[in-house]
Amino acid sequence: MKRKLIAAIGIAGMMFSVAACGNDDKSGGSDKGADAKELTVWLTVDAQNNWPDLVKQADTAIEAKHPGIKIKHEYYGWPDKNTKLDAVLATDKAPDVVEMGNTEMLGYMVKGAFAPLDASKFENSDAWLDGLKESVTYDGKTYGVPYYAGGRVGNWRKDVAASAGVKSTPKTYAELTSDLDKIQKKQGAKFSAWYQPTRDWYAAMSFVYDAGGSIAKEEGGTWKANLSSPESVKGLNEFKTIVDKYMHGDKTKDESDRYIVYGQGKSGMIFGAAWEGATAEDPKSDKTGKLKGNLENFVMPGPSGKNLPVFLGGSDLAVPVKSKAQAVAAEWINAFTGAKGQKYLMGKGNLPNNKTDLVSLQSDPATAVPATAAESSWFVPMAPGWGQVEKAQVLQTMLQNIGTGKKSVADAAKEADTAIDKVINTK
Repeated sequence: MKRKLIAAIGIAGMMFSVAACGNDDKSGGSDKGADAKELTVWLTVDAQNNWPDLVKQADTAIEAKHPGIKIKHEYYGWPDKNTKLDAVLATDKAPDVVEMGNTEMLGYMVKGAFAPLDASKFENSDAWLDGLKESVTYDGKTYGVPYYAGGRVGNWRKDVAASAGVKSTPKTYAELTSDLDKIQKKQGAKFSAWYQPTRDWYAAMSFVYDAGGSIAKEEGGTWKANLSSPESVKGLNEFKTIVDKYMHGDKTKDESDRYIVYGQGKSGMIFGAAWEGATAEDPKSDKTGKLKGNLENFVMPGPSGKNLPVFLGGSDLAVPVKSKAQAVAAEWINAFTGAKGQKYLMGKGNLPNNKTDLVSLQSDPATAVPATAAESSWFVPMAPGWGQVEKAQVLQTMLQNIGTGKKSVADAAKEADTAIDKVINTK
């Protein structure tokens, strides 16, 4: 039975009308605003900092098709984006295109915040990666377009490794920690052999899933938090060990400026999105003048003996149901995420949104590492209240408490489970 969408989202009292979805055609798309004169596009600072030319290319395509149209861009950081989005969705000034993390989509789709789209209108839609396709699908309809995917890889400085007598990237977790021990000893206590932001829950949960744990489990249609299980605690202890031994920076930071810190030259390795190494060695980020051609990606080994499962995250682009320019918004998204856009994004170290391009990356030595690392992955619980867990930053708080020593791993995990259980089954 078709679910009845609840027209409320975000902060209390914020209401939407499902009836305002626009004059959808039979295929699920919309021609609302086909003659729009203005378009507002919200992206994260990742696009602003790393691929502004792609944004410009999409703008140019739309401006050529719609002479005189004004395209306005606003850029936001990940931590505060959704708070701003929730606030503006309560007004009549909603953006026309908004970038969403693929884990953020579900809650907004459940609440009816986004307009349905006709997937067949977008390039490569028949080959979208399964996980990304799932992230934009609710109740059999498509509410977003996958933008790009991001696996995680290890990346270290060859010169720093070599100075400690390490000549090749690690293939096992024992090799990794042995190499880092040598690097840490060589560089001294003020240097981070592995710069690992404590609040980076994407990295921490890789250790949890590697140990056989999980964030939450579903049974009989009900989700239950699982971070305090023995398996999850084992993974969290592994994460705490590497943070304690190799991370000598601020233990309250997240991963948003990791490539900038890496470029400052006070660390020898990161475990992050594949594009972060390439961005760190860009002259705009590289404050050492030593990173260009000196960084090396590798598939992260895990304590279990297998490759560390990585979060196959990514971004989607959606059209808010309150947009007055839904048709042109869809055109802009297609210009941005189509075949040319994917080629550009892959050149920046991202994984494509489709299987066809992913196969080509695995056979190319230059991109084989991130494409191979993506083969072992985990994803967040597809629970109705997951968006509220993210919004409350439950995992980040838990990890900061663990990393700073404010709470034990067991106590922090129990506290996180309690917070998760309160909202994870709530629509």
